[in-house]
Amino acid sequence: MSRLMFTKLTLTDFRNYDFAELVLDGRSVVLTGPNGAGKTNVLEAISMLSPGRGLRGARLDELTRRPDVGGGAGDDVAQTPPSAKRTPIRRHWAVSSVLARGDDEVRIGTGLDPDHAGTKRIVRIDGFAAPGPGALAEYFSVVWLTPALDRLFAEGASQRRRFLDRLVLGTHPGHSAVAASFEKAMRERQRLLEEAAHGTRADEAWLAALEAQMAEAGVALAAARLQFVQRLETEIARGAGSAFPQAGLLLTGPLEELLRSGKSALDAEDWYHTELMRRRGADGAAGRALVGPNRSDLEVFFGPSGRPAKDCSTGEQKALLIGIVLANARLKRSLAGGAPPVLLLDEIAAHLDEGRREALFDELYSLGAQAFMTGTDRHLFKAFGERAQYVEIANGRVTSGASD
Repeated sequence: MSRLMFTKLTLTDFRNYDFAELVLDGRSVVLTGPNGAGKTNVLEAISMLSPGRGLRGARLDELTRRPDVGGGAGDDVAQTPPSAKRTPIRRHWAVSSVLARGDDEVRIGTGLDPDHAGTKRIVRIDGFAAPGPGALAEYFSVVWLTPALDRLFAEGASQRRRFLDRLVLGTHPGHSAVAASFEKAMRERQRLLEEAAHGTRADEAWLAALEAQMAEAGVALAAARLQFVQRLETEIARGAGSAFPQAGLLLTGPLEELLRSGKSALDAEDWYHTELMRRRGADGAAGRALVGPNRSDLEVFFGPSGRPAKDCSTGEQKALLIGIVLANARLKRSLAGGAPPVLLLDEIAAHLDEGRREALFDELYSLGAQAFMTGTDRHLFKAFGERAQYVEIANGRVTSGASD
């Protein structure tokens, strides 16, 4: 296994940072400081070095530093002092990094493209323009846990799908491109169906082509998710005896059921294509495709009792979630030549008792994963000791990064 770690991270005009540079030594990183200092913003910056919209799902123009209004990112944003409000607003944000992979280094950067009015970001790898954010999946994977995910099991299926797809991306780098292909075809099909509902005659050939694209990409999405969940279940079982409970997993949806029953991908595509044609009227009226990977769900159960995770206590749900993330990291590491994902764990220690904090730190260290963790109280990370690098954040500034 090749070790994967960030050795340098630079933020420019990102959230509440005008400029910040973190020089890292490869250990896990503990970011401490008061509420509003900008700790979560560092995690978000790292998350933008991967495909997608980052851990907050923010619009690209929301990430640019706004000296006149502060960082603009919720609870963990410093208020800009009056003197800073006179600073002219710059045109775009940027995040750059040096990523070590074994004996090699790669420089990865992304930022807002000033030529597209805040609607497009650019990606550079070793100084060369990449075709798009999807290219980032080839270099490393990142998984995050934030307080917003504490209700993952109690809320709607869409959040669980996004969480699952982030995990799948770590082992299937092309997953995001397939998902984008499906989403694009689905949106275009829906537009045609809605126009038809208002009396505009649909182009039947184009509609059929879009449905064929949805069928092919939809089955590929379902198959990748199903394969990943099966692998993850095996890894969870191997981790029996951990301080974190075993999770039972079930991916639900008609396509998943077909594939699980032994149907071939071609048979599943034929079924789905036919179903899409049959449901045109219903989908047009509903304003969305009612069947497909866009409606699948990941059901999670508390292993020791088999209870649905949504019925478990908050503490049990948090422990289940951490157990899934750790199993995913072990799975990624077990692949040939693989390395565990970079983990972004926001306010993670405050929600665990002392025994589970120690167990989490021990497992992160044994995995060889570089984790970035935030907290207001450094004492909560005492058990990590010298295995972590400690960085203090105050008012959008890196005030210290001494190794302990």
